[in-house]
Amino acid sequence: MKQAARGSAETGPGASGLPSGGGDAPVTRVPPQAQGGAGAAGVAGPVGDGRGLTGERRAGAVRGEHTHSEQPIPQSRPGPARPVVQRSSVRGQILQALRTALATGELRPGAVYSAPALGERFGVSATPVREAMQQLALEGAVEVVPNRGFRVVERDARELAELAEVRALIEVPVLLRLAGAVPAARWAELRPLAEATVRAAASGCRATYAEADRAFHRAVLSLAGNEQLVRIADDLHRRVQWPLTGGPAARTRTELMTDAAQHVGLLDALIAGDADGVRTLVGEHYPGVGA
Repeated sequence: MKQAARGSAETGPGASGLPSGGGDAPVTRVPPQAQGGAGAAGVAGPVGDGRGLTGERRAGAVRGEHTHSEQPIPQSRPGPARPVVQRSSVRGQILQALRTALATGELRPGAVYSAPALGERFGVSATPVREAMQQLALEGAVEVVPNRGFRVVERDARELAELAEVRALIEVPVLLRLAGAVPAARWAELRPLAEATVRAAASGCRATYAEADRAFHRAVLSLAGNEQLVRIADDLHRRVQWPLTGGPAARTRTELMTDAAQHVGLLDALIAGDADGVRTLVGEHYPGVGA
């Protein structure tokens, strides 16, 4: 099964974009003139001497980014109308759509995806897709496969537990220190973010919850006034949210609801100045690390 996954990839003319997991609208097809000159990247033909390919397709052929044998990413249930990508935000929107697909498991661990094939899905050239994938490679979500594309990194339960432990070792001491230093009014300002995680969990959309969850934790840690701390903790948090290889795609809706309820409970304790309550809730929210 693992070997088969490594050989799989995604293509198929006519698809409009990666599924959004029921939450965020994916990127849609862009007119060629809006892409800075290059047309939408299509499915590459047989790769030999590159005849019949032009521009970026020839470059893709040289790199060996074959797309003719790739399988399409399954489409999720119909969502809201998809907005047209603006030229200034093509790369950012594609990066967000790819992160959503990672969080929902639509980009499967172990599978290889080429930039031209994904560009066909989005209706854009391969360049912004490749740039987004390179950013994901820097974040550890994918790895470069020479002459083929990008493989989604496979992670096991041990790696997930290690990431969660490192994240807790960073966040827990900071949160406990802030509990006794930040005025109640400042904590109260975070209530909309905590309530947003509850709504996101109730929706059942894992990608939507992942964003709301990280937004709440970023806001909490930002009260420490350390931008490097926020950046490192957010990166760890994002990696913890990626699905496991051969395991469940993500946490269940019930688990998401429990996690979100802890946000609200923790905030209530912080506002009330309940130190014992804060310690108890922190221990529940970061299991395995004593508060």
